[in-house]
Amino acid sequence: MLKKLLPKASVSGVGLGLRRDMLDPSYDLSLAGLDFMEVAPENWIHVGGRFGRQFRQIAEQIPITLHGLSLNIGGFSPIDVELVKNIKQFMADFNCPLYSEHLSFCGDDGHLYDLMPIPFTEEAVTTIAARIRQVQDILGQRIAMENVSYYAAPHQQLSEIDFINAVIAEADCDLLLDVNNIYVNSINHGYDAEEFLQALPGERTRYIHIAGHYDEAYDLKVDTHGSDVIDPVWDLLALAYKEFGVLPTLLERDFNIPAMAELQQEVQKIADYQDLSVPSAAVIGE
Repeated sequence: MLKKLLPKASVSGVGLGLRRDMLDPSYDLSLAGLDFMEVAPENWIHVGGRFGRQFRQIAEQIPITLHGLSLNIGGFSPIDVELVKNIKQFMADFNCPLYSEHLSFCGDDGHLYDLMPIPFTEEAVTTIAARIRQVQDILGQRIAMENVSYYAAPHQQLSEIDFINAVIAEADCDLLLDVNNIYVNSINHGYDAEEFLQALPGERTRYIHIAGHYDEAYDLKVDTHGSDVIDPVWDLLALAYKEFGVLPTLLERDFNIPAMAELQQEVQKIADYQDLSVPSAAVIGE
């Protein structure tokens, strides 16, 4: 059983992405020292039975944030209003303080089951910002958009950093800062990861993701969430704390999920980095 650490409507400290594998009895989540967990709402909306009961039990004891997979914010198809309404109800049912999504597109008259790069253009900024505002109007609150990994930049007119900053400003939304994605993109596209991070809007950053990736080649990294976090990514996390303060930080592990003891080590490492940074920590929901 998990210990209730905070009111469900606020989040701080260290989190872990909840995967169904972790509902196995071999994973005792109470051992991980978690302050919050994160789920993809599409995987849990209207889920009943054993999984539904297990999720509700967890949500009653620890805050839950939402990180969507299929909003398709950068696509051309109309926003799935029914999905957004279901997410709004899900947030109310489980008192979730935050919904975030990826600054990418994942469908067009069908789901692509992957996160595709958005052209970095002024037109895309205007279109995407309007779609984000539509979602925020339905939810009645800001959402956070994640800087994503990408492997091609079609029709690029703006730099990645200028594109992200322009979307956040025009949409009046927040940022979910993924430090592993910054590292992956910095290698794949040849820019300075620290300069990129420092140019992001810290005042709009709600919380942080950290994860591992796959080394396809010395100049090609693939964002997989399937391995341990490496030292340069930990260094970026430390820099983020220095620049923006100690924000709530979540470990993502999507496959090759290790035993609880190994997950616990990386969760504890985040906590150690937070303890070594500034004495006060940010809280989502206050």
